[in-house]
Amino acid sequence: MLKGSLCTVRHLLTADLNTFIALVNDLPSRGDYFSSYFKSPEILRKEFAQSSFVTEDNEMFVIEDRAHHVIGVISHFKSRTPICREIGYRLFDRALAGRGYVTQACQLLVDHLFKTHPYHRLEVLMAPENVASVRVAQKCGFTAEGILRESFFINGHYQSVQLFSLLRPEWQAAQRQL
Repeated sequence: MLKGSLCTVRHLLTADLNTFIALVNDLPSRGDYFSSYFKSPEILRKEFAQSSFVTEDNEMFVIEDRAHHVIGVISHFKSRTPICREIGYRLFDRALAGRGYVTQACQLLVDHLFKTHPYHRLEVLMAPENVASVRVAQKCGFTAEGILRESFFINGHYQSVQLFSLLRPEWQAAQRQL
């Protein structure tokens, strides 16, 4: 478990499963930047029973506030090369936006990945107009690299995404300044 002053990043527990399924499948909370595709509760339960949402290709965590409420999800998953991982995050309740939860969760995960794995590059992709997600990436030290034109299919149409990256030497330099 990764602990910060605002939140904890931890694996999903069996006791969380029903709440998690309701939150992750709540379509209105997804907004314009997440697909309206969702999995049945039984499929999610089966996947959790088999892997707890942790495999070599993907590791999913919940973001928990200080009151121990699950408020979001953050994961890292296989990217294009073995030395690279992509990070994805989602806050379940828009009313909690702007309070620093996702930024702190992302920073905790970035630190964890660079301290415990040989990854050289971390990436975050988001819709360019998703200002909140862009700010999370920037606050965590990621650099904008460019736009991947029409590379996501979300809610019936193709959307371009902005690519941000953080290299291990950049992270190490920021750690030395702390």
